[in-house]
Amino acid sequence: MDTTLSINNSSMFQVSEFILMGLPGIHEWQHWLSLPLALLYILALGANILILITIQHEPSLHQPMYWLLGILAIVDIGLATTIMPKILAILWFEAKAISLPECFAQIYAIHSFMGMESGIFLCMAVDRYVAICYPLRYPSIVTEAFVIKATLSMVLRNGLLTIPVPVLAAQQHYCSRNEIDHCLCSNLGVTSLACDDITINRFYQLALVWVMVGSDMGLVFASYALIICSVLRLNSAEATSKALSTCSSHLILILFFYTAVIVVSVTQLAGRKVPVIPALFNVLHNVMPPAFNPMVYALRTQELRVGFQKVLGLGDNVSRK
Repeated sequence: MDTTLSINNSSMFQVSEFILMGLPGIHEWQHWLSLPLALLYILALGANILILITIQHEPSLHQPMYWLLGILAIVDIGLATTIMPKILAILWFEAKAISLPECFAQIYAIHSFMGMESGIFLCMAVDRYVAICYPLRYPSIVTEAFVIKATLSMVLRNGLLTIPVPVLAAQQHYCSRNEIDHCLCSNLGVTSLACDDITINRFYQLALVWVMVGSDMGLVFASYALIICSVLRLNSAEATSKALSTCSSHLILILFFYTAVIVVSVTQLAGRKVPVIPALFNVLHNVMPPAFNPMVYALRTQELRVGFQKVLGLGDNVSRK
């Protein structure tokens, strides 16, 4: 009878917080990663803020392509800020505890921002498709209203479809373990601690990835396939080169983002033998695109480089040269 009572009491027990242990297998020296991660975070914040200031400051950049880039910069700042302050607090101050509501909020934010990033890349691909395949109709199709409607639809899509992820996780019963062998709250990492069956959580996670990121990826690559086919039909080599250069920066970022998604997914499946690899890739996937996206645009887009130089006070020196 006492045994039955103790089992019932333990089954009714609900943990009040989770403990983020950090990167699995390298707890002893993971603090050495804090410096490169902090530098990546500072770079992500500084570069994306510079892009926003430059687009707002330069009238020549008040175009749909750069508006979408500004929205991407906001999403990148949100994505990096969702995880990096907590990760650095763990590595620097051993602040490993996180309350259940904070953990579920982080799960929601990560999924929302990742979906938004994928959605913005789709909007950019559509923008380049119309600009190259239907250049005469571009000013009437891709307008300020188009950017606003596309952005709102992406916010609503990702915001609403992501809600069940933390809601389903919050409805689970966490009765025993509360240590997460990671430095962020991932959906499957948290729900794996639950005492209940998590089949529906896993199913919705998989369905969400296929519906949002999978459909976006398919449409993005379809758009660029049509762009390449249209460009190859051009008779002028100069026109072909110019058309490809206008979308090269977008294509680099898109390939980097979706390649990282695939790598993270594959390493998650193969992560049982070396769990630190998927955990580390998961962290880098949330901070590297925000840090490197502005650099790719700065290197590949002349108008943006000129805008940076003006904002930073280098315009006079450049003009003298």
